[in-house]
Amino acid sequence: MNRRSLLLAGAALPLAAPAIAPAWGQGVGFERPIRIIVPIAPGGGTDVFARLLAEIVGSQLGQPIVVENRPGASSTIGTQFVAEQRPDGTTLLFTANSPITAAPHVMTLRYGVDQLEPMFMVGHTGFTLCVRQDSPIRDAQSLIAHMRANPGRVTYGTDGVGGNMHLAGERVLRRLNLDATMVPFQGAAQTLTAFTGGHIDLYGGSIAVAMPAIRDGRARCLLLTQVEDHPEVPGGAGLRTLGIPEEETLIWWGMLAPRGVPADRMAALQSAFQAAWRTERFQQQLARSGVTPQFRGPDEMRAFIAQEYAALGRVVQQVGIERQR
Repeated sequence: MNRRSLLLAGAALPLAAPAIAPAWGQGVGFERPIRIIVPIAPGGGTDVFARLLAEIVGSQLGQPIVVENRPGASSTIGTQFVAEQRPDGTTLLFTANSPITAAPHVMTLRYGVDQLEPMFMVGHTGFTLCVRQDSPIRDAQSLIAHMRANPGRVTYGTDGVGGNMHLAGERVLRRLNLDATMVPFQGAAQTLTAFTGGHIDLYGGSIAVAMPAIRDGRARCLLLTQVEDHPEVPGGAGLRTLGIPEEETLIWWGMLAPRGVPADRMAALQSAFQAAWRTERFQQQLARSGVTPQFRGPDEMRAFIAQEYAALGRVVQQVGIERQR
């Protein structure tokens, strides 16, 4: 796309996204279509958020943006792919945090987190432990009492050993002196299916994935791994309520790029995607998913990643999870 077509695209922008036009009218162009790599299969929250951002930005700029799913190995296959790409701003990674802050502690990887440059985060939510709606357990304290009376006998499913939910759950359970048996599944959707089918006692996963089951009455989510209670999770107790606010572990979603993208291109991308994040359409999608909207720029995102990376590393050591080869 040449400078003239960029300027024409910018002139046609709706008032809802005024910040996009200036950044792309400064002579910043891309010789190839922009690809957003999503390291999970199509259909999950990460995929939905990425496709909506791509649609909003691409339609307003006239710049092709393609979303490509590269799932596998706890999201590390797609993440590695992006880390190895040329840093020209045309290949980006939109992901949840697992391959960035959890997987490096429990898997032998062919990429380092320092090969990726944080761009922005769009929002976050906590993980949760849920009972089925027909359970006699009605609140967090009853669940805690039940688990203490049955050490090691209560099962909870997660999307894999050493994933963010597994580590988040272990942080909270250990602080509450609870012993439960974790059952790994291939992804959050499979975990939820096993839970609703009665194969495990508790669902362990993000509030975003559990939200449809919460709203249609299949699940009652009682323990949250975020500090505050969640307005869309009736009866769910956040960590402040439980007296351990320092043990917060969130699931967040954000964009990263191969390290070394030129500053002008990075600034243009940042501005365009932040404007898309502000649109009512994207905010409504976050709300439907039970996600707390919070835009963090590169510096704040980098600091957040460093803090979470260190905290989860300590959990891995405490639990004694061996690195997968």
